[in-house]
Amino acid sequence: MRRSLLLAATLLSGVVSTTFAHADIKVGFVTSLSGNGASIGIPYSKGIKAGQQYQSEVGGEKITVIELDDGADPSAATRNARKLVEEDKVDILIGTATAPSTIAMMAVAKELRVPMIAISPVKLDEGDGSNQWGVTMPQPPALMASVIADRMVRDGEKRIGYIGFADAWGDLVYEGAKAAEEAGKIEVLTNERYTRTDTSVTGQILKVLASKPDAVLLGGSATQGALPPLELAKRGYKGELYGLAALVNADFIRVGGKAVEGVKVSTGPIIVAEQLPEEHFAKKISMEFRDAYQKANGEPTTDGFSAYSFDAWVILVDAAERALKAEQPGTPAFREALKEEIFKGDEVAGVHGVYNFRKGNSYGVDERSLVVVKLVDGKWTYEP
Repeated sequence: MRRSLLLAATLLSGVVSTTFAHADIKVGFVTSLSGNGASIGIPYSKGIKAGQQYQSEVGGEKITVIELDDGADPSAATRNARKLVEEDKVDILIGTATAPSTIAMMAVAKELRVPMIAISPVKLDEGDGSNQWGVTMPQPPALMASVIADRMVRDGEKRIGYIGFADAWGDLVYEGAKAAEEAGKIEVLTNERYTRTDTSVTGQILKVLASKPDAVLLGGSATQGALPPLELAKRGYKGELYGLAALVNADFIRVGGKAVEGVKVSTGPIIVAEQLPEEHFAKKISMEFRDAYQKANGEPTTDGFSAYSFDAWVILVDAAERALKAEQPGTPAFREALKEEIFKGDEVAGVHGVYNFRKGNSYGVDERSLVVVKLVDGKWTYEP
């Protein structure tokens, strides 16, 4: 009897141990499936699905995703983040489609001590990084602006008119342009703004044109990003247009039509992956991303935003593989380990960049993460 009890206890212990050892890694994903950020948020959602298709488990643990819609509303993003952490017990947060909502989510992540990967370009003041819980996937606007400013100089454009969103994204683009000005690359003549819900930018464009710019830098995105080019075309503007990665969007091309033809943008290499030389770091993984995207969504990818959420998945998988060697998912210790491992990733190649996140700096990419592309006949072409 004693031997039987011991055997039963041993078997039960093995069952308990095995059960404990296998727990899904839970990802809380927030994006804008509705509202004025949906044209970006929906591609982000499709990028996460591509990530799941690309690799659905790590270290024998399945990765599950809980997706919520914030409607491009920062207060909704805050509520979603809290629900995902406090009720659903996610191990990591990924989100969201607009900069204001992303900043709101990041505050929750830091408060509740959960790692977060931001997929919108946001400026985070992390000090020495001792209490840093988040990183940012997109290339920093200052770096994007620096690269496009170099192209402006190369094109002989010096005096630049600026018009962008009256929000965090518009601020980031303008700050990047001013940094290029301070470096002696360009002269920024205007700082005109409009909201994401505006239907007219006539007043702002008249001020931009009054400054007699050589070229105009656009600080918008997606559908609403096409408003300034449309108004410029209506006013007979014949100069060059430049922008950052947020303009690489099917709705921007559809709404802008002929008015946005010829715009040059600094963006991630995924946009022109098939045009890249074979030795480029992004060539192979970009082709794998496109294949996974097609399988997951039943359509080819036509944007750059989905690739940011896919790269967030690549960073998650890379960090989780190491964190699982020390801790179990679903615990505060695993969250801590996952956060620490994100900052230890070394030369992690994604479709948008080679990532090296370090504490005190929320961005993890360098100049390798950007190329210049030009819109020709409605398609982006590589402009080396």
